Amino acid sequence: MSERAPAKDSAQLTTTHEDDSYLDASAMSIWDHIEELRTRLLRSIIVLIITAAVIALFFADDILDYLASPYIELTNGEPLEQLEPTGSITLYVRIVLMSAAIVSIPYLTYEMLMFVLPGLTKKERRAVLTAIPFATGFFLSGVAFTWFIMIPAAFEFLINFQSDVFNNQWQAQRYFAFLTSLLFWMGVAFEMPIVMYVFGRLGLIGPGTLIRSWRFAIVAIAIAAATITPTVDPFNMVLVMAPMLALYIVSIIFVAIAQRTFRRNIGEL
Repeated sequence: MSERAPAKDSAQLTTTHEDDSYLDASAMSIWDHIEELRTRLLRSIIVLIITAAVIALFFADDILDYLASPYIELTNGEPLEQLEPTGSITLYVRIVLMSAAIVSIPYLTYEMLMFVLPGLTKKERRAVLTAIPFATGFFLSGVAFTWFIMIPAAFEFLINFQSDVFNNQWQAQRYFAFLTSLLFWMGVAFEMPIVMYVFGRLGLIGPGTLIRSWRFAIVAIAIAAATITPTVDPFNMVLVMAPMLALYIVSIIFVAIAQRTFRRNIGEL
């Protein structure tokens, strides 16, 4: 019995290389995880505050001018209206904080990864690290598409709609809320192929499912477009739906690629 005990102990300690990180992470107590999370959140907040201060001192005016430029160009230099006594200050602070959050995304992502990655296996870490640059690229593509294509067309339509009857002067608060909301949610919508790829890589969905569900997809995309678009006119809704339908087709291709990888991995087991 005593001679077999070491062999039994060594067998219990034998794990695959992929599970090493998980065992290291599980060795930490819940309080260690909470303390690490608190430290990383504190560092992230400090970075956000410093970034916001730098933007407020040197870049805020340029950012405001750039964001307001689509409206000003279409109205021949007419400024946005501000109807509240403290509205300009509130808007200024909001734009500064939003810009600071965007600029700080690389550091915030780093802190999040350093907290999450130790609990993942080697394959999971590789999948996450591979997806991040693609997800970033698709999000930025959505923002660029919205800024350079969708917003000029949408604003021109909205400003000139019934302009012979109404004096279309836009309020600054509503303008920036409309603009930033559209930019953000279209960026999120462009993540569809990446999300579908991950589902396909995990074996949760296949290209055939997406092809058969195209009717439901059109309805879901129409609802999402109506939610993203703050107006009720069909023109802007179509502007949002068109790229989302194209993204759905791209998602089918991505899922087909992911499914081949999933089946190959299953075959290797």
